[in-house]
Amino acid sequence: MKVTQFAALCIGLALSLLEGPFLAAQKPQPALAAPIPAQILAAKRIFIANAGGDDHSYDEALFNGGPARAYNQFYAAMKTWGHFELVSAPSDADLAVEIGFTLPQAEQSVMKGNSLGTPFDPQFHLQIRDPKSNVLLWGFMEHAQWAVLQGNRDRNFDQALARLITQMEKMVTTQAPADAKTP
Repeated sequence: MKVTQFAALCIGLALSLLEGPFLAAQKPQPALAAPIPAQILAAKRIFIANAGGDDHSYDEALFNGGPARAYNQFYAAMKTWGHFELVSAPSDADLAVEIGFTLPQAEQSVMKGNSLGTPFDPQFHLQIRDPKSNVLLWGFMEHAQWAVLQGNRDRNFDQALARLITQMEKMVTTQAPADAKTP
């Protein structure tokens, strides 16, 4: 009986020692960061296009500023940042940047006063395109947290748009690899 227990102990110990290297070999390796298109990193002039904005309420606006609010705020932020020259025609630009705002309905309801209200999933969409070929070079999506009160929705709108702008700023100020060729 003691020999059987000892053999089981030895086999268990051997398996546990072999398990470590086997599991380490099975770990997925993190993917290398894909390159940012050189055209984005080299761009000096951009054209900003308004891809539209939603507002589902006919009686009472869900957000202040109307459907062009995302475009107006994004345009002002890009002008203030000063990294790009803003041009008035896509043919004069190195990049065409489209900003849009959508309000798809969310799946669960929220309390609004004494009744259930329809929640939405506010989303910003930012697409960076080659203005000559209209090829999509990069895209971003940022969600704004839904709120029952309009003042909170407006604050969440501003915060989400600021996050989107920060993502774009970080990306375009990334150093291009030494072997990247600009058009």
